[in-house]
Amino acid sequence: MTNALYRSLAGAACVAALLAAAPATAQDKTLTISWWGFNGEKLNQFIVQPFQEKCGCTLVFETGNNADRLNKIKIRGGEGVDVAYFTDGFSQIGIEEGLFQPIDRSKVPNLAGLYEMAQAPQGEYGPAYTIGRVGIVYDSAKVNPPITKWADLWRDDLKSAVSLPGITTTAGPMVVMIAGEKAGTDPFENADPAFAEIEAIKPNVVKNYNTGSEMINLFSTGEITVSLAQDFALGQLKAAVPTVEWANLEDGAIATLNTVNIPKGSKNVELAHEFINFILSPEVQQATAENGVDAPVVTSVQLTPEQAKQWTYGKEMIDGLKRVDYSKLNAAKSDWIDRWNEIFGM
Repeated sequence: MTNALYRSLAGAACVAALLAAAPATAQDKTLTISWWGFNGEKLNQFIVQPFQEKCGCTLVFETGNNADRLNKIKIRGGEGVDVAYFTDGFSQIGIEEGLFQPIDRSKVPNLAGLYEMAQAPQGEYGPAYTIGRVGIVYDSAKVNPPITKWADLWRDDLKSAVSLPGITTTAGPMVVMIAGEKAGTDPFENADPAFAEIEAIKPNVVKNYNTGSEMINLFSTGEITVSLAQDFALGQLKAAVPTVEWANLEDGAIATLNTVNIPKGSKNVELAHEFINFILSPEVQQATAENGVDAPVVTSVQLTPEQAKQWTYGKEMIDGLKRVDYSKLNAAKSDWIDRWNEIFGM
């Protein structure tokens, strides 16, 4: 589910319908989960129903986007939810605002089977249950030579050919980080050189997109031939434009992690730990990866090349990813948004 922000939320209604149709039993344990709500039928098949049978409990859900769900938990002082799914940028905000409690790792033995990046990505708090990537996609029929590094976005032959994610999207602030790297500076320490590079790339940029469907449409209509993207959009993008390729960047794609945490006001802490351990089991991770739900973080999951091609998968790929320091990014974001809008307009 690593970029949840761009996927269709139509499945939320499906989740609600499935759960409403579930038989009302005399179960006296209820676990409240905050998540996005897409992939409803598959999640019901591989997670909801199996866990309810295992624990003799009932799962209930709050659905919505990251910002709305985190704000709801904040308003309630960390109460009302037992397990919370967020992208790592938002889970970092929750940690800094004291909304989550540390994970008792002795109660989640399946953590030992995860890739190191997923085990404790934000210290003592929740693990990542899936890992994705932000990289570059390009139309191989129109872009020659191929894209091989981040700095290629600035190439003269790509004038009026590039789309960048909007600064308020998950990947948008990463453009500032990339620009800082191109300038040879740390944008968290001094953003001026990075924004000079963003000013320099402006002639190449047709439009900043805010949704995955918008980016795919720009490729489909031929308005762009290159874009930053999250890997979960690649399948839909290739279906629309078969010649689009994921660039093999010599300087590395950027990791995006979806995490799972226990809010500090959880009324069912033991059951919450049991649930997290369940979704990190090799069996569940294998099933969800094979069936197009999430990229696996369990090292023992084995996928065929066809199954693996849509995912951030395997030790070599995961070890080559760049990590984002969301503590620094969240602190800088407000200033970056203002400076970005000065260049591209509101």
